[in-house]
Amino acid sequence: LIDIARISRKVHEVNPCILVVVDNTFLSPYFQRPIDLGADIVVHSISKYLGGHSDVIAGAAVTKHAPVAARLRFIQKAVGGIPSPFDCFLVLRSIKTLHVRMPLHASNAMVVSEFLEQHPAVERVLYPGLPSHPQAALARQQMRGFGGIVAVYIRGGGAATMRFFESLKLFSVAESLGGVESLASYPVEMSHACLPKKQREELGITENLVRLSIGLESVSDLLADLHEALTNAMQ
Repeated sequence: LIDIARISRKVHEVNPCILVVVDNTFLSPYFQRPIDLGADIVVHSISKYLGGHSDVIAGAAVTKHAPVAARLRFIQKAVGGIPSPFDCFLVLRSIKTLHVRMPLHASNAMVVSEFLEQHPAVERVLYPGLPSHPQAALARQQMRGFGGIVAVYIRGGGAATMRFFESLKLFSVAESLGGVESLASYPVEMSHACLPKKQREELGITENLVRLSIGLESVSDLLADLHEALTNAMQ
């Protein structure tokens, strides 16, 4: 995690013209508002939580500075990277339920994280809502909720992690996140496959790392699926 308020303050003290840009995709405006913390531009992959239903490809850049907004508008018009009217309709539809979806994503993720943290097949869990997270205090300081993304390190290395993936039934194995359905991704071979192995390991992206995007299903069903997959991973 990054201390947005501190970084923004330090940067602007050095040079007020430097723009601080924050990717807020994982939390959405419902749980974190970087502009209120001092950032100049906030970007979102709308395809994730703002869209929420895995049916839109879109992005957004948000600012409160009129000159920056004018420049972004010019680039938007000149380059032509704009969503279709129907995609805009889908996003507007989804934003109407953001306040309903986000608390359930977060509450399910907390229950899942606490379950995983106690499971013998799990080496480590990273979720900012857990007291064990190394930046839990910062998370509570700048967020009003912790989102639905959980990182899990499986005991037994890559082989055990593969057995875990092969045993999942309710979780779909896919690279995206933020939809109503729960997903499990394998960063080593998906989102971060293009990085050299040494760089991945320096970032903590090892063969036993799994990223879970916790959806809106019954949390008891999610726990049952994870328990079965982890049991098979230990065999």
